[in-house]
Amino acid sequence: MELHARSLWLLTEPLHAVCYFDDHCRGMGKDLGLKGFWMGYFAARTAPMGALEPAAATAVLGVFAPGMVARALPAAWSVVSPAHVLDERGSRAARALRGIDPELEHRAAELLPPLQTIVDEAPGTARPLFAANRALCDHADPVERLWQLVTAVREFRGDAHLAVLADEGLDGCEALVLAAATGRVPGDTMRQDRGWSEEEWAAAADRLRARDLVDARGEATEHGRMERERIEAATDRLAGRLLHSLPEAQTTAMLHSLEPVVRRILAAEVLPFPNPIGLPHLDEPMPH
Repeated sequence: MELHARSLWLLTEPLHAVCYFDDHCRGMGKDLGLKGFWMGYFAARTAPMGALEPAAATAVLGVFAPGMVARALPAAWSVVSPAHVLDERGSRAARALRGIDPELEHRAAELLPPLQTIVDEAPGTARPLFAANRALCDHADPVERLWQLVTAVREFRGDAHLAVLADEGLDGCEALVLAAATGRVPGDTMRQDRGWSEEEWAAAADRLRARDLVDARGEATEHGRMERERIEAATDRLAGRLLHSLPEAQTTAMLHSLEPVVRRILAAEVLPFPNPIGLPHLDEPMPH
């Protein structure tokens, strides 16, 4: 089940992630009158939960500096409503996916039933972003509905990942420093992308060093790499709950059907590699 959970992430995350890297999607915030990409990002990520205040948004997103979130929320809600943001993000993501794969609407007929089943049957307790996104999976447009379903799937894993980080005693900045130290994400840009100051980043590295997770050069120790492996394995285990309602044969068939769609997205070079999501190419080993 854990192996299938990892494959499910690799084969759904690229569909979701067009909303961050496609030019039309990236321009959503500015088009709506918001102050650039990041204000649009925070509005779009949290809009399924309503007009969140920054403290709640910081908690559910997990790895962003509180000050970065507070610069976007609640100010965004004085410009645009959560409902309008949701309409825009879904329609723009669907447009991006159709541009990459014009046949996706036909492929969606095969993908929608199993994805809808796993999303409908998954437990929502202690999974706030997943539960909020699940309530939105009723679009008439099949490509938009497909995007929303894979978004719910990725937020299920994201909620699980934050639970694992909390259980391992890692705060958001520490988790990013450790991920960068293991090569999972590009360390040179991750600090700024998530809003942490140089001082906060250095302090997090010091705390990890005291736990023998990174060395004096900021690189992961053997203990740190093992910790990252434990985090990913535990995330896979919790995310695997998504697949409990689907028989093995249907799970395999769904993953098989997703692969050519994802390969088209990757071939379109919409997603950069390396990327801040930590997503590898399908044929690359997963960094720890």
